[in-house]
Amino acid sequence: MSPLLALAPVVCGLLAVSALFSAAETSLTGASRTRMHQLERDGDRAASRVNRLLGDQETMIGAVLLGNNLINILASALTTEVLTQAIPGPWGVAAATAVMTVLVLVFAEVLPKTLAILRSDDVARFLSGPTLVVVRIFGPIIYTIQWIVRRTLGLFGVRLNMELDVLAAHEEIRGAVEYHHSEGLVEARDRRMLGGVLDLSDMDVSQVMVHRMTIAMVDADLPPRDLVTQVLNSDHTRVPLYRGDPENIIGVLHAKDLLNQIAEAEGDFKALSIEKIRREPWFIPETTNLKDQLNAFLKRKNHFALVVDEYGALQGLVTLEDILEEIVGEIEDEHDITVEGLRRQSDGSVSVAGTVAVRDLNRALDWDLPDEQAVTVAGLVIHEAQTIPKVGQTFIFHGHRFQVVKRLRNQITGLRISPPLETKAER
Repeated sequence: MSPLLALAPVVCGLLAVSALFSAAETSLTGASRTRMHQLERDGDRAASRVNRLLGDQETMIGAVLLGNNLINILASALTTEVLTQAIPGPWGVAAATAVMTVLVLVFAEVLPKTLAILRSDDVARFLSGPTLVVVRIFGPIIYTIQWIVRRTLGLFGVRLNMELDVLAAHEEIRGAVEYHHSEGLVEARDRRMLGGVLDLSDMDVSQVMVHRMTIAMVDADLPPRDLVTQVLNSDHTRVPLYRGDPENIIGVLHAKDLLNQIAEAEGDFKALSIEKIRREPWFIPETTNLKDQLNAFLKRKNHFALVVDEYGALQGLVTLEDILEEIVGEIEDEHDITVEGLRRQSDGSVSVAGTVAVRDLNRALDWDLPDEQAVTVAGLVIHEAQTIPKVGQTFIFHGHRFQVVKRLRNQITGLRISPPLETKAER
């Protein structure tokens, strides 16, 4: 039998094994970890093997690459040996190189990796068993190679840390949401909700709290009838109580507790005792992040907290609803006013009170104004202008035109904001 004919099935077999290695490498690195974990919880043994391989991804990739290179080099060496007998001299080597380059590139690299990219999860589960065997066989060699690599990189001051980067995981999730939203697979509302969950640990309560200037509070020394009237006129079920100075918060009054005591007193307001039903106020620092505060609300079963600065001065209040609204959007009831202080104009612009929160404005109009440096719209304008603007001054930043309409002493109370200028120009 001709050496070429005898070589053909051997090379085809080696290329087939090489193709499996290439498909395993691509599919395992591209498999969805979320789906694999879910399948493992459902009892899928193949998904369990995939998760074991991904748990030590560096070793897995090293073992697959080692096996793949051994196969490709062996196939190339055999082909060169046979072709140099048929075509003596350097032309035989050149012919072997050309033939194996085409065969390896097409059948052992591009073809299997293309399939693995298209069906990453399925291919990864199918090849997880053989790959696990390869990792066990080549494991000791790979650990030695890793040791050499780390030592070599260490000479240049490079330190490898294979621990999971939580921030990178968050950004990966955020990127996936943004990608699927751009493809039309995730609705804008769902995108904001998922983004809101990821943003909780990056935001402080000071960014969502009700500012102290707009807190509805009641003087605990008022006559009982006047106090009840003020509580009933409030849009909230929990109202802070102060004595003497609004900064001196002595407790929180729950409307339900008040109504229960009125019922027990059979409507006799003189028999009411605020001291008996007021609840102890819960003070939290303004630097508390929303994720921690959400957990604290759930743990203490208390949905109302007062926010203070480092000197203990009252800055505002935050509720469980305020935090949930960062995830699901505005939670409105019959007493709420949708983004109070926001009024749309016929020309597409909006009139905005300076106290409107930037995040509320973004949610209401689907804008993307930054809220890292300022909580309110007035604060954003002052931050960007680096001064307190006068009435009539106009600024353009972040794709919008801001015009100061009202100002009370040093406080901007009214602005007119144009729609996104790019959108306006396109129309």
